[in-house]
Amino acid sequence: MHGIIGKKLGITRLFDDNGNSYVATVVQAGPCYVTQVKTVEKDGYEAVQFGFEEKKEKHTTKPVLGHLAKNNLKPFKILKELRDFQSEEVLKPGDVIKADIFRPGDKVKVTGISKGKGFAGVVKRHNFSGGPKSHGQSDRLRAPGSLGQSSYPSRVYKGLRMAGRMGGKNVTISGLKIMKVDSENNLVIIKGSVPGANKGFVIIRK
Repeated sequence: MHGIIGKKLGITRLFDDNGNSYVATVVQAGPCYVTQVKTVEKDGYEAVQFGFEEKKEKHTTKPVLGHLAKNNLKPFKILKELRDFQSEEVLKPGDVIKADIFRPGDKVKVTGISKGKGFAGVVKRHNFSGGPKSHGQSDRLRAPGSLGQSSYPSRVYKGLRMAGRMGGKNVTISGLKIMKVDSENNLVIIKGSVPGANKGFVIIRK
């Protein structure tokens, strides 16, 4: 197995054998249910679709209910596909994937939706230094400054770093290390921080 859907529970602190402390993130990894197995012959590509965290039927559309009813599965809050899925066993709908697919020391990459910060200026959003702190400036302290265009090309180039909505994007952090695995409670503790807010959904891949 090389991937699973999880939910970020929060940040904690762990100590190693030498007494050094480090930041760690607790993630509920699974249980995930296999809801569909896609093949090249039938679907044009290989993928495994997972469902994570059950929800009420009244909050689910009828096409999704019908899709899950084929394998006698209940509705899930999250339905995600993992492409190029590698598994030692042949997966079939209804199989359950748990946190025990990971071992302490495994290197993983975690994908999640970053915290939304709302409309932010260039100092916060792009780390601009701002204007001068003295010499008569009155309102240029956190301003972006010149946009660089005059009579030519008489427009603003696309992609110029400016103020705007910050956060709320898909972010992947690689090179994270799994420190502990609690198989009974489906918890994994990952060294460092992972994207998103508490109770946000993440995908953990080896």
